[in-house]
Amino acid sequence: MIVAPQATTPPAEVLGDRVRGKLGELGYPLPEPGELLRLAIVGQSSYFLQCALEEPSDWASPAFFDFRSGADDHALLERVRAFDPHVVLVFRPELIPARAFHALRALTLGWLTEPLPRGTEADPHPDLVRRLDYLRGADPTNFDRIVCFDPLVIPAASQILPVWRSVPLPVADSLYAEEITTDPAVRPLFIGRSTPHREWMLELSKHVRDVLHIGHGTSIEDLRELLRTTTIGLNLHNEPYPSFENRVPILMAAGRVVVSEPLSPNHGLEPGIDYIEVLNPWEVDQAIWAIRHFPEAWELMRLRGRVKAELFRASRVYPRLLANTFHDVAVFGSKRPRP
Repeated sequence: MIVAPQATTPPAEVLGDRVRGKLGELGYPLPEPGELLRLAIVGQSSYFLQCALEEPSDWASPAFFDFRSGADDHALLERVRAFDPHVVLVFRPELIPARAFHALRALTLGWLTEPLPRGTEADPHPDLVRRLDYLRGADPTNFDRIVCFDPLVIPAASQILPVWRSVPLPVADSLYAEEITTDPAVRPLFIGRSTPHREWMLELSKHVRDVLHIGHGTSIEDLRELLRTTTIGLNLHNEPYPSFENRVPILMAAGRVVVSEPLSPNHGLEPGIDYIEVLNPWEVDQAIWAIRHFPEAWELMRLRGRVKAELFRASRVYPRLLANTFHDVAVFGSKRPRP
């Protein structure tokens, strides 16, 4: 049995009187002593509920607001205002229309979640160029601070949005398994949209290993059920360029043996120790075969990966991130127009 870590200190409790006073002067709302921090999380539910802070929480009252490209931003703002949040956190801030958050008193935090060109790439992949072009539609004045999931794309992203710091995407607490049971005969699982690169990597295994491929986003309830019904979790890049997908810590949190293409950055995860690294379709197939035929050989890797996944647990990541954000805004202020 794996026991969850002790809860971290609520962000409002680590703010000294001087910091609270400065934030009050700047007009940012803060919870009163004994009051829960109201955290509004905005994003497409099929992709980002798995990264959210969930109820119950002893320090926050989180609410998730589903929002995707082309959705009604006026309806979103009405729902967020009705919640009266202290903090609004947005996954994919480029989807928020220009000046939409100028009327919010709450602290606003944008989280970049998409791969982008890296500074060392002379000829970036066309998919990365397309994503960067899409990011150009973002309005930096909507947010007090911008967080990026990948530190290596900060030079490109900062041309458009002033990235404050890099933090990998969290994993919702409900996806963590405490009692882990495995069955090597169960079908390996890959969740992710179909691309030519992924189909090439999976072609051999799909023919001989009966891989279950879910090619679209899922509800968090369906995701929990899928994770319970597999032993082997696969991670493949969207296209043949390096990245770090948050499905890796999600699979580890569920106690699965993870088979993945090389991760960059690795955010503390070590190939050959925490997960099996593969480079081509044959290696994917051989990894699945080895796990199925010699499950006991991978038990330590599976358990170590489950422990490493604690680094990404939402109830640990959010209080630290929000406390740091409050402190930084109190010291350095913000350029976001506010009422």
